[in-house]
Amino acid sequence: MTGRFAILLALLLLGTSVAGVAAPAAGDEFFIVSSIDVAHGRIILKRPTEVTVALRVTERTDYRDEQGKPLRLADLRAGDTAYIRFARDAAGGPTALQVRLGPMTVEELQRRYLKSGG
Repeated sequence: MTGRFAILLALLLLGTSVAGVAAPAAGDEFFIVSSIDVAHGRIILKRPTEVTVALRVTERTDYRDEQGKPLRLADLRAGDTAYIRFARDAAGGPTALQVRLGPMTVEELQRRYLKSGG
């Protein structure tokens, strides 16, 4: 099994019995939290393809749990899965606008990664 396929399969299995979770917003991307650097205002994330991304966070970054309730950066943990909207700052680096915890559901997995070629 390739690493990417294994991660997608694991996400599929994790998301099969999720109820009461808000749907992902348009324009966000799915990540797995690798580490949090509160002191330097940075989150290190992994895409399902295992590509690592470092996102800057600011006092304006909005954090939400699966039900949409407010969180703080310090509430995030390695291994959390999140939908993140971000923009490029003036220097071209990615800055998180919103971080919303949530699992990858079967429907979302299919919509984002298993698009049928026609």
